[in-house]
Amino acid sequence: MPLSSLRPLLDRLGVRPSRKLGQNFLVDDNIAQWIVRQLDLEEGESAIEIGAGTGAMSVPLAQACARLWLVEFDERLARHLTGHFAPNPAVTVEHADAVQHDHRPLFAERPIKILGNLPYSCGGHIMIHYLTPPTPFSRAVFMLQKEVAERVVATPRTKDYGAFSLRIQAYWRPRMLKSIGPAAFYPRPKVDSSVIVLERRQPGELPVFDHATFDRLIRQGFSQRRKQLKNVLPLAWDRAVEHLGVSETARAEELSLDDWIALARWADDHPLKDNPQKGDELFDVVDENDQVVRQATRREVHDNDWLHRAIHIFVFNKRGELFLQKRSHLKDAHPSVWDSSAAGHLDSGEGYDAAAIRELEEELGLTIRENDALPDLVATIPASKATGWEHVKLYRTNASHGRLRFPCSEIETGGFFDLQLIERWIERRPEDFASGFIECFKAYRQQHVS
Repeated sequence: MPLSSLRPLLDRLGVRPSRKLGQNFLVDDNIAQWIVRQLDLEEGESAIEIGAGTGAMSVPLAQACARLWLVEFDERLARHLTGHFAPNPAVTVEHADAVQHDHRPLFAERPIKILGNLPYSCGGHIMIHYLTPPTPFSRAVFMLQKEVAERVVATPRTKDYGAFSLRIQAYWRPRMLKSIGPAAFYPRPKVDSSVIVLERRQPGELPVFDHATFDRLIRQGFSQRRKQLKNVLPLAWDRAVEHLGVSETARAEELSLDDWIALARWADDHPLKDNPQKGDELFDVVDENDQVVRQATRREVHDNDWLHRAIHIFVFNKRGELFLQKRSHLKDAHPSVWDSSAAGHLDSGEGYDAAAIRELEEELGLTIRENDALPDLVATIPASKATGWEHVKLYRTNASHGRLRFPCSEIETGGFFDLQLIERWIERRPEDFASGFIECFKAYRQQHVS
């Protein structure tokens, strides 16, 4: 929106640009249209714009995507956008703080990409909020304060390289596109801006690693960046050095992303961090009545579609939201899709209840102690192609048994989701889920319709 149109609009809305809110409005339509093109929207894809302001990028963006969500913190601007786009049912305006905005509903709207002219005051926080897994977005284009953008794309042994760089680069491949001077904005900022594009990393591009361990290590490592890591990290650094092949006197900025991931994998003490499944596990083969007929290995059972046994567990938080896990790409069945909170096969001779308790601890780190209530049996689901030829018993419990912690070889990420959102998500994108989970969710909803 050119300055000649922007100033009368702001006056009419009673908006005086706030430095605290980072309100520097884009007044160059050519740049706005160019930024939208960098999102590389394909037919049928949707988008969300963060900090839509007066709609400088929103107008060309609405023309380029199937559906559009606009997030705006300033209530006056949000009302203006709502009125402007009222004739277009494909545009939804949300008055929200981007740092706290709940973007989980957008999983049901994939494929979706994200764009924004982010405020200087909190651009980094907004990026972490939207781009840290689990996230529904495949591509991001942001305009940021140039200094922040340089930290996003920074490489080892530079002053801009730090924990923030690694928290983004572990999941995205960022690239600087263009620098934009103050003249493109009103009011004019005192510094330059930069536009960056970020592509989501694909499964297998990097080794699997525990996100919490990685995040803890880089925070500690860069907390005193001038100190050598042996004096900062609570690790047996001499053994870590031998494993990584780096200098004993290395500082945080000298380790590459690959080094930090290798360090996180080495420091991860989860017993299943390297074992997504074992082909020689022994299962009970059963008949259509769930009676044991013989034993066979996991590989034999799956290769021959023999009937066998499994449990699924739904874990809920205090808000009644269900935890879903996204399966690792290393899994031999249903890789990289969403599944029940915990699920697994029964070992040969093992009972369903015992398997449920074991899987809760192995997959989620939740320990059922002697005086704790056992998981409740919700449903029994007969074996079918949809369940993977498994007789399934579905249980439910809550997340009060401890802090969730899962093996990176089995679970890529996870999050809590509202049941109605999951229902809509399954309806729109069933391919995002393991078929066994869909059967379990149907069984659960039949008994617990709100």
